[in-house]
Amino acid sequence: MDANFSNCLAVTLGYEGGWSDHPSDPGGATMKGITLATYRRFKPGATKTDLRNISNETVAKIYRTDYWDKVGGDRLAAGVDLATFDAGVNSGPGRARQWLMAAIGGPDHYTVKRVCAKRLGFMRSLAIWNTFGNGWSRRVAGIEAKGVAWALAQSTDPARARAQLTKEANAASATSKKQTAGASAAGTATTAGGSDALFNPDHVDQIAGWVLGGLLSAGALVAAVLIVRAIIHRQRAAAYAAEAERIMS
Repeated sequence: MDANFSNCLAVTLGYEGGWSDHPSDPGGATMKGITLATYRRFKPGATKTDLRNISNETVAKIYRTDYWDKVGGDRLAAGVDLATFDAGVNSGPGRARQWLMAAIGGPDHYTVKRVCAKRLGFMRSLAIWNTFGNGWSRRVAGIEAKGVAWALAQSTDPARARAQLTKEANAASATSKKQTAGASAAGTATTAGGSDALFNPDHVDQIAGWVLGGLLSAGALVAAVLIVRAIIHRQRAAAYAAEAERIMS
């Protein structure tokens, strides 16, 4: 439905932002998440300047044609549509459909959580996780929480929906604290230069760099993995808490 598409697109565009031409991004120059190569399929010969000035109507047309229609957004339940659509935008509609098919079963808000878990697992396997991982995980946490909130809104009253969202936030927070404590117990990381650095949950990029660079001892590697997981659950806790607050405001 048009309303569902518009609502999902508004959320996704909030994460895609405006102009980006990051040298580490394999997609190259993008505007509102649309690459130059994609835009040229709709406007042959388009330049980067053309892309930066793309109209809102064309943006909506591209997202509907290339992602929403390809994941069958009109046929999906509220919340599930957001999770699947946004995953398709980031990782391709084919993968998003596969994650959806593997996640279906049970209440819609469970499906949302499973799709987001599979999406995040795929992202963590990518070499560029070190560069984009913190932002990616925050985005997936936000999509998960909002998707669950939308799904619950279709099946229960606001008070119960808020209670469920708060429960999810508390569970994610507890998991994050447990994993942070486990990381602290695992010890410190030793860099190639021989200096020790205590793990800080806010230093996700540095920790990921140590992991990928093979600069950690066995114990420190365990700590690094736990810290990354702790950060992810901390982001989920914050996203769920925000949705719980929003649902009664």
